[in-house]
Amino acid sequence: MKFSFKNDYSEGCHPQILESLLRNNLDQQAGYGDDEYSQKAKSLIKNKIENPDSEIYFVSGGTQANLIVISSILRPYQCVISAATGHILNNETGAIEATGHKILSIEKEDGKLNPSDIIPVLESHKNIPHQVMPKLVYISNSTELGTIYTKKELENLSRFCKENNLYLFMDGARLGHALTSEISDLTLKDIAELTDVFYLGGTKNGALLGEAIVINNKDLQQDFAFNIKQKGALLAKGRLLGIQFLELMQNDLYFNLAKNANQQAMKIKNALSERGVQFLSDTYTNQIFPILTYRMIEVLSEKFEFYVWKKVDENLSAIRLITSWNTQNKAVEEFIETFTSEL
Repeated sequence: MKFSFKNDYSEGCHPQILESLLRNNLDQQAGYGDDEYSQKAKSLIKNKIENPDSEIYFVSGGTQANLIVISSILRPYQCVISAATGHILNNETGAIEATGHKILSIEKEDGKLNPSDIIPVLESHKNIPHQVMPKLVYISNSTELGTIYTKKELENLSRFCKENNLYLFMDGARLGHALTSEISDLTLKDIAELTDVFYLGGTKNGALLGEAIVINNKDLQQDFAFNIKQKGALLAKGRLLGIQFLELMQNDLYFNLAKNANQQAMKIKNALSERGVQFLSDTYTNQIFPILTYRMIEVLSEKFEFYVWKKVDENLSAIRLITSWNTQNKAVEEFIETFTSEL
């Protein structure tokens, strides 16, 4: 069996979550997220973001979270601004467009948006009422290229959005990895203060499934639950999500798992860097993009699974390696040994 570096959701879930689901299986609880586990998990998240006024909703997956948030808070004629690498643009089958909201994309090599990127978009959409109205800025942290926002970058972007009457929404499918990166200076509290909405991704960080949507802007909180129900995302057995986030939030399991994934990725990155390998982007999270020869890619493919990400020239392509919360030293060491032996 090959070691997989294809994604960070290959495994089921952390054993602690599975044990809790089994232990509490026959405990009768209220449905639709009114169970005690969901309520406790929400309280823990509010404590960690230090904002008791934020509203929290659990849904099953990242595409579902993006779809519900964006379609619920925008009016029919309003649109989204996103980096061209954004998940909503490339990997959600046009889910956002299917709700009637256009996505305006911006090419960015590092996958991150800043005010200077957005200004031209706003300037080119002033033909009122003939063009869609830019209203929401969508960002990912970490991005689809494994890069992360610094506190200063997010502060500048947040200030710009407020000054221009734009919502700021952070896709947090890999937020745990961003926050535990060795170069990160952001906290959950910072993110809650600087965004209108964000979510904590569980699917890619040890949960069986689930994301926690956190709405910080009070103007966007009213009636949000109706949107979840209407989009088919309100689970009758909401305890399934509540128990998982309760386990993840207790004793910082969420952050410990993400940190392990990052550390494993950095072992590979550092080993390859020492041997002269270049990377598509300079990342410090659980996604790395080494640029390798086709021969080396062929050799590594015999033992490991990963995506060939982008052709660089006639002889080189970047591959994407993703380490998960459960990536073992054995897999990392064997990858490095295989690579080194072929040099």
